[in-house]
Amino acid sequence: MKILAVGGGSGGHVTPVVAVLRELKKDNKSAEIRFWCDRKFAPQARSIMEHFDSSIPVETILSGKLRRYHNLPLWRQLLRPVSIVLPNIRDAILVGCGFVQSLVKLLLWKPDVVFTKGGFVCLPVGMAAKVLNIPLVIHDSDAHPGLTNRVLAKWATQIATGAPLKFYPYPENISHYVGIPINTDFRPFSASERQALKVQYGFNPKHPLVVVTGGGLGAKRINDAIAKRMDALLEMTSLVLISGTAQYDEMRALTPDGDPRYQLHAFVSSGMAELLGAADVVVTRAGATTILELAALAKPTILVPNGFLTGGHQLKNASVYAENGAVEVIDDHELNENPQLLVDALTSLLANPAHMEDMSRKFIKFSKPDAAKKMAEIILSAVK
Repeated sequence: MKILAVGGGSGGHVTPVVAVLRELKKDNKSAEIRFWCDRKFAPQARSIMEHFDSSIPVETILSGKLRRYHNLPLWRQLLRPVSIVLPNIRDAILVGCGFVQSLVKLLLWKPDVVFTKGGFVCLPVGMAAKVLNIPLVIHDSDAHPGLTNRVLAKWATQIATGAPLKFYPYPENISHYVGIPINTDFRPFSASERQALKVQYGFNPKHPLVVVTGGGLGAKRINDAIAKRMDALLEMTSLVLISGTAQYDEMRALTPDGDPRYQLHAFVSSGMAELLGAADVVVTRAGATTILELAALAKPTILVPNGFLTGGHQLKNASVYAENGAVEVIDDHELNENPQLLVDALTSLLANPAHMEDMSRKFIKFSKPDAAKKMAEIILSAVK
Protein backbone atom coordinates (compact mmCIF):
# COMPACT_ATOMS: atom_id res chain seq x y z
CA MET A 1 0.00 0.00 0.00
CA LYS A 2 1.23 3.49 -0.87
CA ILE A 3 0.10 6.42 1.27
CA LEU A 4 0.88 10.06 0.49
CA ALA A 5 0.51 12.56 3.34
CA VAL A 6 0.57 16.30 2.65
CA GLY A 7 0.71 19.29 4.98
CA GLY A 8 2.65 22.40 5.62
CA GLY A 9 2.91 25.98 6.63
CA SER A 10 3.74 25.19 10.23
CA GLY A 11 4.36 22.41 12.72
CA GLY A 12 0.64 22.57 13.47
CA HIS A 13 0.04 20.47 10.36
CA VAL A 14 3.16 18.28 10.42
CA THR A 15 3.02 16.95 13.98
CA PRO A 16 -0.56 15.60 13.56
CA VAL A 17 0.57 13.88 10.35
CA VAL A 18 3.30 12.12 12.35
CA ALA A 19 0.74 10.98 14.92
CA VAL A 20 -1.45 9.52 12.15
CA LEU A 21 1.48 7.87 10.36
CA ARG A 22 2.50 6.23 13.64
CA GLU A 23 -0.97 4.65 13.87
CA LEU A 24 -0.95 3.64 10.20
CA LYS A 25 2.38 1.85 10.54
CA LYS A 26 1.26 -0.17 13.58
CA ASP A 27 -0.87 -2.49 11.45
CA ASN A 28 0.66 -1.74 8.04
CA LYS A 29 4.38 -2.06 8.61
CA SER A 30 5.07 -2.64 4.91
CA ALA A 31 3.15 0.46 3.81
CA GLU A 32 5.17 2.82 1.64
CA ILE A 33 4.71 6.38 2.88
CA ARG A 34 5.83 9.75 1.57
CA PHE A 35 5.31 13.27 2.89
CA TRP A 36 5.00 16.40 0.75
CA CYS A 37 5.09 19.96 2.09
CA ASP A 38 5.78 23.54 1.00
CA ARG A 39 9.31 24.87 0.63
CA LYS A 40 9.13 27.46 3.45
CA PHE A 41 8.53 24.94 6.24
CA ALA A 42 10.48 22.09 4.65
CA PRO A 43 13.55 22.29 6.97
CA GLN A 44 11.40 22.07 10.10
CA ALA A 45 9.20 19.37 8.53
CA ARG A 46 12.24 17.27 7.65
CA SER A 47 13.53 17.63 11.20
CA ILE A 48 10.21 16.53 12.71
CA MET A 49 9.82 13.61 10.28
CA GLU A 50 13.46 12.55 10.79
CA HIS A 51 12.82 12.09 14.51
CA PHE A 52 9.82 9.87 13.73
CA ASP A 53 11.06 7.77 10.79
CA SER A 54 14.09 8.73 8.74
CA SER A 55 13.03 6.35 5.95
CA ILE A 56 10.02 8.52 4.99
CA PRO A 57 10.95 10.80 2.07
CA VAL A 58 10.04 14.47 2.57
CA GLU A 59 9.56 16.30 -0.73
CA THR A 60 8.45 19.83 -1.60
CA ILE A 61 5.69 21.04 -3.90
CA LEU A 62 5.42 24.51 -5.43
CA SER A 63 2.51 26.34 -3.84
CA GLY A 64 1.33 29.70 -2.62
CA LYS A 65 -1.30 31.33 -0.48
CA LEU A 66 -4.04 33.90 -0.99
CA ARG A 67 -3.24 36.81 1.30
CA ARG A 68 -6.39 38.31 2.82
CA TYR A 69 -6.42 39.80 6.26
CA HIS A 70 -9.27 39.61 8.74
CA ASN A 71 -8.90 43.10 10.22
CA LEU A 72 -8.14 44.93 6.95
CA PRO A 73 -10.93 46.05 4.56
CA LEU A 74 -10.64 44.69 1.00
CA TRP A 75 -10.10 48.13 -0.54
CA ARG A 76 -7.14 48.76 1.75
CA GLN A 77 -5.68 45.36 0.86
CA LEU A 78 -5.95 46.24 -2.86
CA LEU A 79 -3.97 49.43 -2.16
CA ARG A 80 -0.98 47.37 -1.02
CA PRO A 81 0.50 46.12 -4.31
CA VAL A 82 3.91 45.23 -2.92
CA SER A 83 2.89 43.32 0.20
CA ILE A 84 -0.44 41.80 -0.93
CA VAL A 85 -1.51 42.15 -4.60
CA LEU A 86 1.71 41.21 -6.43
CA PRO A 87 2.59 38.35 -4.01
CA ASN A 88 -0.92 36.95 -4.56
CA ILE A 89 -0.43 37.02 -8.35
CA ARG A 90 2.94 35.33 -7.98
CA ASP A 91 1.51 32.67 -5.66
CA ALA A 92 -1.41 31.94 -8.01
CA ILE A 93 1.16 31.11 -10.67
CA LEU A 94 3.01 28.90 -8.18
CA VAL A 95 -0.19 26.98 -7.40
CA GLY A 96 -0.62 26.32 -11.14
CA CYS A 97 2.97 25.09 -11.36
CA GLY A 98 2.46 22.99 -8.22
CA PHE A 99 -0.62 21.39 -9.78
CA VAL A 100 1.37 20.28 -12.84
CA GLN A 101 4.25 19.16 -10.59
CA SER A 102 1.83 17.12 -8.44
CA LEU A 103 0.24 15.49 -11.51
CA VAL A 104 3.61 14.29 -12.74
CA LYS A 105 4.76 13.04 -9.30
CA LEU A 106 1.45 11.25 -8.63
CA LEU A 107 1.53 9.58 -12.05
CA LEU A 108 5.05 8.34 -11.41
CA TRP A 109 4.48 7.07 -7.84
CA LYS A 110 0.76 6.07 -8.00
CA PRO A 111 -0.29 6.27 -4.30
CA ASP A 112 -3.39 4.38 -3.18
CA VAL A 113 -4.67 7.33 -1.14
CA VAL A 114 -3.78 10.99 -0.57
CA PHE A 115 -4.22 12.42 2.94
CA THR A 116 -4.09 16.22 3.17
CA LYS A 117 -3.75 17.54 6.70
CA GLY A 118 -3.96 21.26 5.94
CA GLY A 119 -2.01 24.22 4.64
CA PHE A 120 -2.05 25.85 1.23
CA VAL A 121 0.33 23.23 -0.22
CA CYS A 122 -2.59 20.77 -0.08
CA LEU A 123 -4.52 22.63 -2.81
CA PRO A 124 -2.41 21.73 -5.89
CA VAL A 125 -1.88 18.16 -4.63
CA GLY A 126 -5.56 17.65 -3.84
CA MET A 127 -6.61 18.97 -7.26
CA ALA A 128 -4.16 16.62 -8.96
CA ALA A 129 -5.49 13.69 -6.92
CA LYS A 130 -9.01 14.55 -8.09
CA VAL A 131 -7.94 14.64 -11.75
CA LEU A 132 -6.24 11.25 -11.40
CA ASN A 133 -9.19 9.74 -9.45
CA ILE A 134 -7.03 8.93 -6.40
CA PRO A 135 -9.01 8.73 -3.12
CA LEU A 136 -8.61 12.00 -1.22
CA VAL A 137 -8.99 12.26 2.57
CA ILE A 138 -8.81 15.70 4.20
CA HIS A 139 -8.58 16.85 7.80
CA ASP A 140 -9.65 20.34 8.89
CA SER A 141 -8.36 21.43 12.29
CA ASP A 142 -9.65 24.96 12.84
CA ALA A 143 -13.14 25.85 14.01
CA HIS A 144 -13.25 28.13 10.95
CA PRO A 145 -12.70 26.04 7.77
CA GLY A 146 -9.91 27.34 5.57
CA LEU A 147 -10.15 28.13 1.86
CA THR A 148 -8.06 25.15 0.75
CA ASN A 149 -10.21 22.67 2.64
CA ARG A 150 -13.44 24.31 1.46
CA VAL A 151 -12.28 23.75 -2.13
CA LEU A 152 -10.97 20.23 -1.61
CA ALA A 153 -14.06 19.15 0.35
CA LYS A 154 -16.02 19.13 -2.94
CA TRP A 155 -13.87 16.26 -4.19
CA ALA A 156 -12.94 14.49 -0.94
CA THR A 157 -13.66 10.80 -0.40
CA GLN A 158 -13.72 11.27 3.38
CA ILE A 159 -13.48 14.35 5.63
CA ALA A 160 -12.32 14.52 9.25
CA THR A 161 -12.61 17.58 11.49
CA GLY A 162 -10.89 18.93 14.57
CA ALA A 163 -14.03 20.56 15.99
CA PRO A 164 -17.69 19.43 16.09
CA LEU A 165 -19.33 19.21 12.63
CA LYS A 166 -21.62 22.18 13.37
CA PHE A 167 -18.67 24.48 12.60
CA TYR A 168 -18.24 23.16 9.04
CA PRO A 169 -20.25 23.27 5.77
CA TYR A 170 -19.16 19.76 4.77
CA PRO A 171 -21.44 16.87 3.62
CA GLU A 172 -22.49 14.96 6.72
CA ASN A 173 -22.43 11.54 5.00
CA ILE A 174 -18.63 11.66 4.53
CA SER A 175 -17.67 13.88 7.50
CA HIS A 176 -16.40 12.70 10.88
CA TYR A 177 -15.55 14.65 14.05
CA VAL A 178 -12.37 12.99 15.27
CA GLY A 179 -10.52 15.85 16.99
CA ILE A 180 -6.92 16.67 16.15
CA PRO A 181 -4.38 13.83 15.96
CA ILE A 182 -1.64 14.35 18.51
CA ASN A 183 1.27 12.35 19.81
CA THR A 184 0.45 10.15 22.82
CA ASP A 185 3.38 11.81 24.61
CA PHE A 186 1.02 14.71 25.27
CA ARG A 187 -0.57 13.69 28.58
CA PRO A 188 -0.95 15.25 32.03
CA PHE A 189 2.33 15.42 33.97
CA SER A 190 2.25 15.13 37.76
CA ALA A 191 3.85 17.74 40.02
CA SER A 192 6.77 15.42 40.74
CA GLU A 193 7.26 14.77 37.01
CA ARG A 194 7.29 18.54 36.34
CA GLN A 195 9.91 19.06 39.04
CA ALA A 196 12.10 16.29 37.61
CA LEU A 197 11.80 17.75 34.11
CA LYS A 198 12.75 21.22 35.37
CA VAL A 199 15.93 19.73 36.83
CA GLN A 200 16.55 17.89 33.55
CA TYR A 201 16.28 21.17 31.62
CA GLY A 202 18.56 22.95 34.08
CA PHE A 203 15.99 25.03 35.96
CA ASN A 204 15.37 25.44 39.69
CA PRO A 205 12.57 22.92 40.42
CA LYS A 206 11.15 25.13 43.18
CA HIS A 207 10.51 28.05 40.82
CA PRO A 208 7.59 28.23 38.38
CA LEU A 209 8.41 27.73 34.72
CA VAL A 210 6.67 29.51 31.84
CA VAL A 211 7.13 28.29 28.26
CA VAL A 212 6.36 30.80 25.51
CA THR A 213 5.99 29.59 21.93
CA GLY A 214 4.73 31.31 18.82
CA GLY A 215 4.47 28.07 16.83
CA GLY A 216 6.85 26.59 14.28
CA LEU A 217 7.62 29.94 12.67
CA GLY A 218 7.55 32.04 15.84
CA ALA A 219 5.41 35.07 16.68
CA LYS A 220 7.14 38.45 16.44
CA ARG A 221 4.74 40.44 18.60
CA ILE A 222 4.92 37.88 21.40
CA ASN A 223 8.72 37.72 21.11
CA ASP A 224 8.92 41.52 21.25
CA ALA A 225 6.72 41.66 24.36
CA ILE A 226 8.92 39.10 26.10
CA ALA A 227 12.09 41.02 25.25
CA LYS A 228 10.62 44.32 26.54
CA ARG A 229 9.48 42.86 29.88
CA MET A 230 12.20 40.23 30.39
CA ASP A 231 13.46 41.63 33.70
CA ALA A 232 9.99 41.69 35.27
CA LEU A 233 9.23 38.18 34.00
CA LEU A 234 12.44 36.68 35.36
CA GLU A 235 11.72 38.15 38.79
CA MET A 236 8.78 35.75 39.18
CA THR A 237 9.48 32.75 36.92
CA SER A 238 11.95 30.78 34.90
CA LEU A 239 11.29 31.19 31.20
CA VAL A 240 11.72 29.27 27.94
CA LEU A 241 11.14 31.24 24.73
CA ILE A 242 10.79 29.39 21.40
CA SER A 243 11.27 32.32 19.08
CA GLY A 244 11.18 30.77 15.58
CA THR A 245 14.23 30.72 13.34
CA ALA A 246 13.54 34.05 11.60
CA GLN A 247 13.84 36.14 14.79
CA TYR A 248 16.23 33.96 16.73
CA ASP A 249 19.37 36.07 16.18
CA GLU A 250 17.51 39.26 17.10
CA MET A 251 16.12 37.69 20.26
CA ARG A 252 19.55 36.26 21.10
CA ALA A 253 20.93 39.81 21.05
CA LEU A 254 18.02 41.29 23.04
CA THR A 255 17.66 38.69 25.79
CA PRO A 256 20.04 37.36 28.48
CA ASP A 257 22.70 34.80 27.61
CA GLY A 258 23.87 32.60 30.46
CA ASP A 259 21.07 33.43 32.92
CA PRO A 260 20.06 30.11 34.57
CA ARG A 261 16.45 31.31 34.69
CA TYR A 262 16.15 31.70 30.90
CA GLN A 263 16.53 29.58 27.75
CA LEU A 264 16.03 30.62 24.12
CA HIS A 265 15.34 28.12 21.33
CA ALA A 266 14.77 28.78 17.63
CA PHE A 267 12.70 25.64 17.12
CA VAL A 268 12.01 22.38 18.98
CA SER A 269 11.67 19.35 16.70
CA SER A 270 11.53 16.63 19.37
CA GLY A 271 10.67 16.46 23.06
CA MET A 272 8.04 19.21 22.82
CA ALA A 273 5.60 17.24 24.99
CA GLU A 274 8.18 17.02 27.79
CA LEU A 275 9.13 20.70 27.51
CA LEU A 276 5.51 21.85 27.64
CA GLY A 277 4.82 19.25 30.33
CA ALA A 278 7.52 20.79 32.52
CA ALA A 279 5.83 24.19 32.39
CA ASP A 280 3.49 25.58 35.02
CA VAL A 281 1.97 27.91 32.43
CA VAL A 282 2.24 28.06 28.62
CA VAL A 283 1.82 31.22 26.54
CA THR A 284 1.14 30.60 22.86
CA ARG A 285 -0.75 31.47 19.69
CA ALA A 286 -4.17 29.88 19.12
CA GLY A 287 -3.40 27.34 16.42
CA ALA A 288 -5.80 24.41 16.61
CA THR A 289 -3.16 21.70 17.00
CA THR A 290 -1.23 23.52 19.70
CA ILE A 291 -4.41 24.10 21.68
CA LEU A 292 -5.38 20.40 21.59
CA GLU A 293 -1.84 19.34 22.56
CA LEU A 294 -2.06 21.65 25.58
CA ALA A 295 -5.55 20.34 26.36
CA ALA A 296 -4.15 16.80 26.44
CA LEU A 297 -1.47 18.06 28.84
CA ALA A 298 -4.17 19.77 30.95
CA LYS A 299 -1.85 22.77 30.94
CA PRO A 300 -2.84 26.20 32.30
CA THR A 301 -2.57 28.31 29.14
CA ILE A 302 -2.66 31.94 28.02
CA LEU A 303 -3.59 32.27 24.35
CA VAL A 304 -2.56 35.28 22.24
CA PRO A 305 -4.52 34.70 18.99
CA ASN A 306 -3.27 36.32 15.80
CA GLY A 307 -6.19 38.52 14.76
CA PHE A 308 -4.79 39.21 11.28
CA LEU A 309 -5.11 35.67 9.99
CA THR A 310 -7.69 34.70 7.39
CA GLY A 311 -11.24 34.51 8.66
CA GLY A 312 -10.05 35.34 12.17
CA HIS A 313 -9.73 31.61 12.72
CA GLN A 314 -7.37 31.91 15.71
CA LEU A 315 -9.82 34.31 17.35
CA LYS A 316 -12.57 31.73 16.88
CA ASN A 317 -10.36 28.92 18.14
CA ALA A 318 -9.50 30.88 21.29
CA SER A 319 -13.10 31.89 21.97
CA VAL A 320 -14.29 28.25 21.99
CA TYR A 321 -11.99 27.47 24.95
CA ALA A 322 -12.15 30.85 26.71
CA GLU A 323 -15.96 30.73 26.83
CA ASN A 324 -15.66 27.47 28.76
CA GLY A 325 -13.10 28.83 31.23
CA ALA A 326 -10.38 26.49 29.94
CA VAL A 327 -7.87 29.19 28.92
CA GLU A 328 -7.14 32.87 29.37
CA VAL A 329 -6.77 35.15 26.36
CA ILE A 330 -4.72 38.30 25.76
CA ASP A 331 -5.54 40.53 22.79
CA ASP A 332 -2.62 40.57 20.37
CA HIS A 333 -2.95 44.27 19.52
CA GLU A 334 -3.24 45.30 23.16
CA LEU A 335 -0.17 43.24 24.02
CA ASN A 336 1.73 44.97 21.25
CA GLU A 337 0.82 48.34 22.76
CA ASN A 338 1.31 47.28 26.38
CA PRO A 339 3.64 44.28 27.02
CA GLN A 340 2.98 44.67 30.76
CA LEU A 341 -0.36 42.87 30.12
CA LEU A 342 1.53 39.58 29.89
CA VAL A 343 3.40 40.22 33.14
CA ASP A 344 0.14 41.07 34.90
CA ALA A 345 -1.66 37.99 33.54
CA LEU A 346 1.14 35.64 34.60
CA THR A 347 1.44 37.27 38.02
CA SER A 348 -2.28 36.82 38.63
CA LEU A 349 -2.32 33.24 37.37
CA LEU A 350 0.76 31.99 39.23
CA ALA A 351 -0.60 33.49 42.46
CA ASN A 352 -3.83 31.49 42.20
CA PRO A 353 -3.15 27.70 42.10
CA ALA A 354 -6.84 26.90 42.58
CA HIS A 355 -7.71 28.80 39.42
CA MET A 356 -4.94 27.01 37.53
CA GLU A 357 -6.29 23.63 38.63
CA ASP A 358 -9.78 24.63 37.56
CA MET A 359 -8.48 25.65 34.11
CA SER A 360 -6.69 22.29 33.81
CA ARG A 361 -9.82 20.32 34.63
CA LYS A 362 -11.88 22.22 32.07
CA PHE A 363 -9.16 22.15 29.39
CA ILE A 364 -8.53 18.39 29.36
CA LYS A 365 -12.21 17.74 28.65
CA PHE A 366 -11.55 18.98 25.09
CA SER A 367 -8.79 16.47 24.38
CA LYS A 368 -9.39 13.60 21.96
CA PRO A 369 -6.67 11.03 22.71
CA ASP A 370 -7.91 8.57 20.06
CA ALA A 371 -8.03 11.10 17.20
CA ALA A 372 -4.92 9.73 15.43
CA LYS A 373 -6.26 6.16 15.51
CA LYS A 374 -9.64 7.24 14.12
CA MET A 375 -7.94 9.32 11.42
CA ALA A 376 -5.84 6.32 10.38
CA GLU A 377 -8.96 4.15 10.16
CA ILE A 378 -10.66 6.71 7.92
CA ILE A 379 -7.64 6.88 5.60
CA LEU A 380 -7.51 3.10 5.25
CA SER A 381 -11.27 2.92 4.61
CA ALA A 382 -10.85 5.26 1.63
CA VAL A 383 -8.41 2.99 -0.19
CA LYS A 384 -10.11 1.33 -3.16
